Amino acid sequence: MEPLHPIIHGYESGEGITDVAAAQAFGQKFPLETPWGAPLVWGDTSNSAWRRAKFAQEGIHTGLVVLVIGTYAQFLRRFLSSAEMYFLPGRKVTYYILTDNPHSVEPHIALGHERKLKVVPVAELPGWDRLAHRRMALLADAIRNPIHREVEYIFCADIDQEFVAPVGEEILCDLVATLHPELYGMPRKAYPYEIEEVSSAFVGEDEGDYYYTSELYGGSVTKMYSLTRACSLLILQDQANGVVARGLEESYLNHYLIDHRPTCVLSPEYSWWDSALTADVPVQRLISLGRQCGALDEKKREQRKC
Repeated sequence: MEPLHPIIHGYESGEGITDVAAAQAFGQKFPLETPWGAPLVWGDTSNSAWRRAKFAQEGIHTGLVVLVIGTYAQFLRRFLSSAEMYFLPGRKVTYYILTDNPHSVEPHIALGHERKLKVVPVAELPGWDRLAHRRMALLADAIRNPIHREVEYIFCADIDQEFVAPVGEEILCDLVATLHPELYGMPRKAYPYEIEEVSSAFVGEDEGDYYYTSELYGGSVTKMYSLTRACSLLILQDQANGVVARGLEESYLNHYLIDHRPTCVLSPEYSWWDSALTADVPVQRLISLGRQCGALDEKKREQRKC
């Protein structure tokens, strides 16, 4: 897709938008800041270039954690291959594979310098028969041990995704959320927050800034442990009361981020799929294969290698 705006792509050279008029036009079309003053991150802006240069000097170690449960193992090789090419290229990264079947984790790909893969076995939790109800608790446990001792930042991603363009140090912040691509630019009334007051994920009509996707979020290990621990407790509380939030895990994530606003918000470049409702962004960096392929017919699924 050809960019609609005069953006200079320069990950290798550290460049961003350099023309003043172009920067002003970009800022009008795609805001660069949230209402509370946090960066709204687009990969090819000068601010993102500055952040990449800043963190590149600090030798940050980042973790990328995914859950590989059941048939989702089929996505692992594609995910890791694309991450090796585009996720924090040339930087220190550990992939954490949380799985109930460690023997099925055989990606058979060569990892780059200072890139490691760790398999973290997870046990089936009785009665928790849906992955969306278990992931926050599993993430919290994994962050507590062993992740918090090994990395400074941790990002959680759905395994059925593919990196297709660079995702660099511009994403590193204390608490990072990603805008839902089908709800970016939509009015507040369109956001599918939990509206049932009996749910721990309930969001009032006068609350909420954005609607975030659960396909990619992260931050410092301390902030991420707080997030996953809090959300897992809310989910358990609702389960005990026989309550199911409309957006499952994503509902609890959005509830949490109202009182704990992200210090960086990633644009829909970092979570995208082909849809009539998806935001028209300059660059697609991380594509959801699951959500995109789910809307295609069999022929297109084969073409897209779903």
